[in-house]
Amino acid sequence: MTQRALDSSGEQNPGPGEHNPQTSRPAMIDAGAELDPVHPVEPPPPPHRPGGLTTAEVAERVARGEVNDVPVRSSRSVTEIVRANVLTRFNLIIGVLWVIMLFVAPIQDSLFGFVIVANTGIGIIQEWRAKKTLDSLAVIGEAKPTVRRDGVAAEVSTHEIVLGDVIELGPGDKVVVDGAVAEADSLEVDESLLTGEADPVLKRPGDPVMSGSFVVAGGGAFTATKVGREAYAAQLAEEASRFTLVHSELRSGISTILKYVTWMMVPTAIGLIISQLVVKDNNFKDSVARTVGGIVPMIPEGLVLLTSVAFAIGVVRLGRKQCLVQELPAIEGLARVDVVCLDKTGTLTEGGMDVTEVRPLNGNDEEYVRQVLRTLGSSDPRPNASLQAIIDAYPADGDGKAAWTVTDAMPFSSARKYSGAAFEEADGTASAWLLGAPDVLLPEGDATLAEIEQLNEQGLRVLLLARVQGGDLDAPGAAAGAAPTALVVLEQRLRPDAGDTLAYFADQNVATKVISGDNAVSVGAVAGKLGLAGAENTLDARRLPADPDEMATAMEQNAVFGRVTPQQKRDMVAALQSRGHTVAMTGDGVNDVLALKDADIGVSMGSGSEATRAVAQIVLLNNSFATLPSVVAEGRRVIGNITRVATLFLTKTVYSVLLAILVVCTQVEYPFLPRHLTLLSTLTIGVPAFFLALAPNKERAQPQFVRRVMRYAIPSGVIAATATFTTYLVARHHYSGEGALAAETSAATLTLFLVSMWVLAIIARPYTWWRIGLVAAMGLGFLIVLVVPWLQDFFALKLVGGVMPWTAVAIAVVASALLEFVWRWVGRRFGM
Repeated sequence: MTQRALDSSGEQNPGPGEHNPQTSRPAMIDAGAELDPVHPVEPPPPPHRPGGLTTAEVAERVARGEVNDVPVRSSRSVTEIVRANVLTRFNLIIGVLWVIMLFVAPIQDSLFGFVIVANTGIGIIQEWRAKKTLDSLAVIGEAKPTVRRDGVAAEVSTHEIVLGDVIELGPGDKVVVDGAVAEADSLEVDESLLTGEADPVLKRPGDPVMSGSFVVAGGGAFTATKVGREAYAAQLAEEASRFTLVHSELRSGISTILKYVTWMMVPTAIGLIISQLVVKDNNFKDSVARTVGGIVPMIPEGLVLLTSVAFAIGVVRLGRKQCLVQELPAIEGLARVDVVCLDKTGTLTEGGMDVTEVRPLNGNDEEYVRQVLRTLGSSDPRPNASLQAIIDAYPADGDGKAAWTVTDAMPFSSARKYSGAAFEEADGTASAWLLGAPDVLLPEGDATLAEIEQLNEQGLRVLLLARVQGGDLDAPGAAAGAAPTALVVLEQRLRPDAGDTLAYFADQNVATKVISGDNAVSVGAVAGKLGLAGAENTLDARRLPADPDEMATAMEQNAVFGRVTPQQKRDMVAALQSRGHTVAMTGDGVNDVLALKDADIGVSMGSGSEATRAVAQIVLLNNSFATLPSVVAEGRRVIGNITRVATLFLTKTVYSVLLAILVVCTQVEYPFLPRHLTLLSTLTIGVPAFFLALAPNKERAQPQFVRRVMRYAIPSGVIAATATFTTYLVARHHYSGEGALAAETSAATLTLFLVSMWVLAIIARPYTWWRIGLVAAMGLGFLIVLVVPWLQDFFALKLVGGVMPWTAVAIAVVASALLEFVWRWVGRRFGM
């Protein structure tokens, strides 16, 4: 490929394959060349401009369209929301039936159509509100890369980056566009999100960096060479940020149910049509109305709507608590979690630390040690929490001594567990130092480790300052040969709400595993202060067995793990999953990314790295671990309530299909008009289901949604249909003459309403004042229809005589008693 040319202003013209306003076709590539999607053939890197672009150059690039214009979408567009709620299979069926009814029957037999319009409108409005919340929260949680322009570094939105921008990188930063490294200071980039390879890649000036990767150590800057949709990972980023429906047992279960319902509905509806229009010689319009009345209730259209509304409202509720749900079913997933893996730093403890003591070793001078620490702090432009505590305790100008010169620096790496720097001291002496984990820098069995162990048992964090023999940081075995100089004792700040959160998980039978890169005993002491059950069961991850099954056993037997590497976190999650556990992983650092990605639910802190926020399903924007119980509670509310109300909807589907089959087999008129079933559905399903779906519910989520629902819906539907049809047949023998069909329908409606009300009364348990009031209000509504004359006429419901209505009640009582027995038996046999 050719070298990029520079125009007279020093601006780079687009290279081959890059965006060009004149043509959108990339340059041709050799037919025999092998294409590598992660490391594609790259043109030579552009000349580095340390000060970045000028304002005028940025404006020119924006005008040419050379801007990172990939839309960041956290939800569906309004058009997609409307289309998804309106253009459904069931809306199509009901819409056709509604149009038919508008021509052949009174308006009251078309009420079911208006209900669908209202329900669809509610679904659109609720999801639109959820969209607004998600979009606003996504903007709040969006990380802004640091870009150099006009010689000044400033944060800009990702979509404002233009071709040629110089973008700074630090630990945890995500590479947002493709580019070429311009500056590198021990820059290590993790490309696992692109390649699946966990090992970080050391980057040097001129090396390509790909969007979708992230920095794990060191720092530097790169020049943007591909922006917008030309960047390799642009499609991945857009896919990750949009409204997605990942695997959800609730949604897939409902889809399975609807598939079977459709199979049952089609032949049953055909038989009903033939029965009512061909076999029975009735009034055509009345036959059509009763046929439609038999088909409409077979469709559990409200179940899909109610599930969507429940999810949407859950997202809005969590959004108000500064919790960004990036994938809606994540609140369901967290409710099913039975193991939570916590990273100590940033989760149980606050980000800040304090130096409580410095203990010189081997007779070293304390003032000299402080000067070393002071200079170490100034050697890293992007200090981690431990080094920041040292900087706060020993600022660079602390005692006015002549400053030492930093000649080399090695940033902290979570893989090696230490950082380092080389100095030229005030007297010209050269020295090199390492600062990090004592059990990594000291040989096993060293006497100092016993002293450190005592400090760790108090929940204190200890770092070892060691002098490198020979003064070369890069020398082989530099860490192994380093001379211990001092211990730096740090105290971590505990989150005030962490103890209550751990107690909540314990109360909910959710196992908590604290996984940290720190010393296991120290982590256990911190967890013990917060009241974690089993905090005394600690294990150094370097002693973890490599065999996945043995690792899973160790994970189940212990609660606290220290010295865990990023790859081990990933393996530990996989080991727990292999035992059937549903695992959630929380974290905020780049060393948590791989585990967050592989866990069933990844939870990131809002102040965490961009990389962790990119892979997590849930982001706690307020950085409060105490928000997690709200997420769990919201998920349990959604799952538990939808499971309850699904039984209501599917009971109606079962008795509607069975009634239609009985009608076809016995060759009688279908007992109900659409208005009757609209009334029954509204009072026994629609209105109560809405309130029950939004009610508090702390029941632990249970698997096998479809089986659990159908265990109750099938016998309930069979009992309701049998009781109703029995009443109808008895009424056909009791009544005769003009108006007999209307009287028979009224008696059958009374039985069906009472049986359905008993199903509602069972589902509403355990009773509270508002649940009792809800059931009573529905019963009162039906009673009003029966006693108010104009409502009697409107719904064609009028009980005739005294014998048949009381017979209908008696049959309903027997059916309700049978219902109660069956529900109790199913509960004992299979569990609620």
